[in-house]
Parts: sequence; C-alpha cells; structure tokens
Amino acid sequence: MKATVVRPWDLGLSELAAWHAMRRAQPELGSPFLAPGFTLATGRAHAAARVAVFEEGNDVVGFFPFDQGPFRMARPIAAGVSDAQGVIHAPGLGWDALGLLERCRLDVWEFDHLVAGQIPGAGQNVTRHSSPVIDVSTGYEEYVAERQRGSRKVIKSTLYKLRKLERDIGPAHFEFDSRAPDALSRLIAWKSAQYRRTGRRDRFAVPWIERLVKELFASRSDGCSGLLSVLYSGDRMVAAHLGLRSERSLSCWFPAYDPELARYSPGLSLHLKMAEAAAGAGLEQLDLGKGDEPYKQSLKTGDLTVGEGCIRRRSLGAVMQGACRAPGRSVSKLILSHPRLRRATRGALKQVGSLRDPR
Repeated sequence: MKATVVRPWDLGLSELAAWHAMRRAQPELGSPFLAPGFTLATGRAHAAARVAVFEEGNDVVGFFPFDQGPFRMARPIAAGVSDAQGVIHAPGLGWDALGLLERCRLDVWEFDHLVAGQIPGAGQNVTRHSSPVIDVSTGYEEYVAERQRGSRKVIKSTLYKLRKLERDIGPAHFEFDSRAPDALSRLIAWKSAQYRRTGRRDRFAVPWIERLVKELFASRSDGCSGLLSVLYSGDRMVAAHLGLRSERSLSCWFPAYDPELARYSPGLSLHLKMAEAAAGAGLEQLDLGKGDEPYKQSLKTGDLTVGEGCIRRRSLGAVMQGACRAPGRSVSKLILSHPRLRRATRGALKQVGSLRDPR
C-alpha cells in the first residue's frame, strides 16, 4: 500500500466518490467530521490541511485527513474543533498506525476524538473518553419519556422555564435550519463572550476557525451540512446552535444563548427543540460532544467512546515533540481524572474570565 499526501482541493471526483462509499459501508465513520465535505471546507479555510490517499495497485483504499504541523507532526484535521477523527478506509482493510505514519512520512500523530473502533490499533498511549449522545431513533416522545424517568426534574424545570420565558418576553418560535447570516453573527458573538467569560481560549479569535464555520454554514454537501438552529421569544433571539448534519446524526458543535436570559435556561430549551426537530427530520442521534458538562449529563441517553492520545515513531522529531507536549498533557490528564480537580479548575477559569471580561 502506498500513500500520497495532497491538499484537499487536489482530490478528484473518483476519489471523493470512493470516500463517500467507504463511509456509507461503515456506520462508525458516519460522523460529518469524517465526511469529505468537512475536509474540503477545512482546506479552503486553513493552510495546514492535508489528506493522505492510500492505494493498493490501481484502487484507492483509504484516506487520512490531518493538519500538518512542525517536526513532521500530524494533528487532527481542523485541530481543536474536530469532534471525530480517524482513517477512512475500505471495509476489511488491514493497517497499523506506525505503518501509516511511515507511509505518510510523518513522525507523530496526535488525536483527541479517535473513533472507538480504531482505538485498539492506536497502541497503548490512548485514553478513552465518553461523548454523550441523545438517541431519538424511536421518536421525540419516547426520548422525553425516557428522560423523565431518568432526569425528570431537568425536563420538567426546562419546560416550565420555557413557558415563563414566553409569558415574560413573547411566544417561542424555533427554526431548525435557519439561513440568516445575522443569526450566525449573533451566535459567534455570544460564543466568543462565553469563552472569555469562562477563561477559555476564544476559538473565534482564530481567523481560520471563523472562516471554517462560515464556510460550513453556507455549504450543503453529502454527509456534512452546516445546520444553524435558532430559538426566538417574540422577536428576540434567545439561543442558537451551529452544528453539522450527516445522513443520520447531528453533531452539536457551537451552542450559545443570550446571557441576560440565563435564568430561563434557554440553552436547555434549545436542545429539546433540536431533539424534537431532528427526530421529525428522520435523524437518529444528536452527538453532544466529549465532556461532562451538567447539561450534557442531564440530556443524554447514552455515550459514545472516543480516544485521546499520540502515536510516535522512533525519531528525533518525535522526541522533540514529546518533550514540548509532555508537561501540559500530564497536568491535563491529572485534572481530568479527578472530578474535584475538574470542578476547581472550572472555577479558577471563570475567575480568570471575569478579570479578562468584567462584564
């Protein structure tokens, strides 16, 4: 098997058709982040985007999308905002991670959302994480009934607060697939403010990320379509979410709400409206993304598993990369493995955010 590394826009129609066929044949590769449309959009927004095309004889048998970094290092395509990662390959194809790196002339592959089926082939340095999901395959009513059994207080409270919002502000109106650019701009402003307020890196301060988000909002491609959902109360926009839709699922990506209306929990109401609309549109699942935030734990019906780790060849570049990354990774691993440390860290980040943005 040989590998050729190209820019995403260098892929031909036959190669894109092969990529689509591989995804359709393997449900685990069904995430919109693993669709060619996501890689193509990233290539238009971000100069680091690459794709390795694997061939056996005259047949294309796989694709490996990644961001090219220093020290011959590969990071996930659209690193930092990609919620599913891995190798897209023909069913039954045998491959190993070190061999993949060698063929691509890479020394390091970092990932933080590796699909579950590819974790065993990634070696020992992989940590498994849960990615909460909402299952609506049997309908929205069944989902609500299940959540009322498992998290009755949250559902009841959210519906009560939505009725109170309607009384105080105006009747609720929900758009599952809004095409309003001003609504997207408002969402980005809310999300940027939330990042600053909670002491986190503002992703929308990174130019290529904002370009990618706007590119995907405007795009409609097989397996990866930007989906902007907006909740209004009267004429006022109260919450919004930009996600990516595939053939059977909605990947929740950037949710935000008007902080002045936080007492009404508009973010939770938005997610319930999204679940209802997704079920009505024939989707089976909402992927809330890796993390243990309380709202995800309240809304989820189950979890996917994703892997976080790093594969290194024996090389000087890999040693240098490991030396640079090891301290930060060790601290992150310690914090994530202790719930009390996680809570304390979140509190500290919020304090930093309040100093950064006193509003």
